[in-house]
Amino acid sequence: MIKNNCTWGLLVAGGLGLGCMRPAEERARQDELVGYAEDASWSVRVEGGHAVVRALEPGRVSLWASAPRLQFTLRTLAAPPEPFELEVYNCMPAAELEGPVDVLASGRDPNGRCWFQLGPLGAGGPPRELRLAPPDTAEPSAFRFAVMSDVQEAIDRVSDIYAVINREPGIDFLLGAGDLTEFGEAFELERFQTELEALNVPYYTTLGNHELYASPSLFQQYFGRGSLSFEYRGARFSLIDSASATLDPIVYGWLDDWLARGERDLHIVAMHVPPRDPIGLRDVAFASRNEAGKLLARLARGGVDLTLYGHVHSYYRFENAGIPAFISGGGGSHPERFDQIGRHFLVVDAEPAAQTVSVRMVQVD
Repeated sequence: MIKNNCTWGLLVAGGLGLGCMRPAEERARQDELVGYAEDASWSVRVEGGHAVVRALEPGRVSLWASAPRLQFTLRTLAAPPEPFELEVYNCMPAAELEGPVDVLASGRDPNGRCWFQLGPLGAGGPPRELRLAPPDTAEPSAFRFAVMSDVQEAIDRVSDIYAVINREPGIDFLLGAGDLTEFGEAFELERFQTELEALNVPYYTTLGNHELYASPSLFQQYFGRGSLSFEYRGARFSLIDSASATLDPIVYGWLDDWLARGERDLHIVAMHVPPRDPIGLRDVAFASRNEAGKLLARLARGGVDLTLYGHVHSYYRFENAGIPAFISGGGGSHPERFDQIGRHFLVVDAEPAAQTVSVRMVQVD
């Protein structure tokens, strides 16, 4: 069941108000605020909203990364205390910090936190443009990533899946298509973050309809934008917030830009609710077939090479608008009966130079 403010408005008011015309608008507006924070002494801005600012204090800036390569700007208005620490959770292994700062010490904790002790920054002066990424990931090169969605009430067992992912050779990161939690509450999001400490690689994800039970959604405060796009090793990834079984017009504007940027590249698009049900017999797709058709036509014209979805707690391989499509909802929540699939994840081998991908499913149970 997809629950949002519009749904409850219909139940209470018995009619369709103007606010119900755009059930995902509030989250799109929240996305626009992700990646920027300031106080009297500091400001930090992360390009593309690729990280949420968790803390901005006199001697510390703390980020949660939503993408493997970060570019951000630090501006000082008053000299910070020494030593000064920059920390980035959900950080790529082997990530290196580049830019006009002195790195006195650095490291990466077993829980995926990168930290950097910086030399004196002083007050004022030009903004410092910094980059945090593993070396040699700006140019096209082959890589491998995993896909997993729909954990929800199975959080107590998700470490089993992480253990199998950790044994897969060459995985750069895990990509998610939403439904991390059962009700989107703060304690559930914090528990999800804690469980990620068992995973050897970062987890970049959009949100699902179960994150909408908390109103307003808390997802952006913890894990960043619901809709974002990033580049990695010559491939473009676009994660789209379809948790309300529709896309907000603001998101369509972003998507048009991302499609134009990725038209000549390998382009992978992930979202929670698929535009169309591959079987066609269940209510697990967009609320409007018209919108679904228009979105798929848009993706096809934009040269998208692979689409990934969650929401259905099973595994399906199909095509939509000629684009290879996979549903992978194997994070552990109430699996479909009789399909013999159970918990699973996908492994995707990407060849950006050739613009090709190959996908295989790995069963955990």
